Amino acid sequence: MKQTRKPSHPGEFFKFTILDERNISITDAATYLGVSRKALSEFINGKAKCSHAMARRLSESTGTGVSIWINMQAKLDTWEAENMPLPDNIQPIPDYKVA
Repeated sequence: MKQTRKPSHPGEFFKFTILDERNISITDAATYLGVSRKALSEFINGKAKCSHAMARRLSESTGTGVSIWINMQAKLDTWEAENMPLPDNIQPIPDYKVA
């Protein structure tokens, strides 16, 4: 079933549910996660996807499961793929014919 609402980026979710709730700055969070402030800022602002490495860092740092972060990214990727414009020249692949 196609989802109509665009899912939240995992970085946005991390900012609002972890950082804002705990009053933690991006700079401090980057230190806790062992990444640069720039890398974390790009993730939080939706400019960088949640890589497996980032998911693992988030999991360890927040006490959550890796799958939560990977699944959030997968849902966002799926929504974006389902809603992207397609070129007009796509055609169905013919069925395989056995001789």
